[in-house]
Amino acid sequence: MLTYITHGATTDAPPLLIVHGLYGSARNWGVIAKRLSDERQVITVDMRNHGQSPWTERHRYEDMAGDLAKVIDANGGRADVLGHSMGGKASMMLALTHSAAVNRLLVADIAPVPYAHSQMQFIEAMRAVDLSKLERRSDAEAQLAEHGVEKALQSFFTQSLDLKDKHWRLNLDTLAADMDQILSFPEVSGHWDGPALFLAGSESDYIRPEYRPRIRELFPNARFAKLSGAGHWLHAEKPREFEATVRAFLNA
Repeated sequence: MLTYITHGATTDAPPLLIVHGLYGSARNWGVIAKRLSDERQVITVDMRNHGQSPWTERHRYEDMAGDLAKVIDANGGRADVLGHSMGGKASMMLALTHSAAVNRLLVADIAPVPYAHSQMQFIEAMRAVDLSKLERRSDAEAQLAEHGVEKALQSFFTQSLDLKDKHWRLNLDTLAADMDQILSFPEVSGHWDGPALFLAGSESDYIRPEYRPRIRELFPNARFAKLSGAGHWLHAEKPREFEATVRAFLNA
């Protein structure tokens, strides 16, 4: 079972399950989860090989979907699901393979297609950090900067650093080994007919017009929206606008 954090009490509405992206954690979503928990219970998970969740030898969307299904099963059996980036792909796979578990689906800035860019440079940068020399988080940020990691991502990555025990709470070896799988999306048949919103950052190119036919193939009731002035990290760049969009979709 994945490690997860529960915000708020159960209500008549389905709980909202929030699924973070690559190198993220449940705690990254704490502020948004707490704010949204005024209307419904919100559950944030640590995905496998991230945070406090178990480390495994595989990091594939079929497995991640199964992990999420177990969390939903332990929390009433049906949930609204919000996933960002890698978490968005895992959430789509969940809807396609465990359809009864998902009530509404909100996918944040990702499509069910393979992407050509690599995330390996960040794994190499984290591997290059000399953990034995760390006294404070800023020491790790300085080392990441030396390896070309921009300021915002330095802060993001070091949230997954266990400073006391001097190790990353990320299974960098498995993530590296399955990076091609993470950047891709499984060949899957069938479709999910529930209400789905694909929310893109207006400054991001992760959901391109040419991806829409494939999205509609798998999610016939998909709707599309853009968050003005936001890039791929739309929930961090425009948190209030992101929150308002999530509320409007869930309460529609």
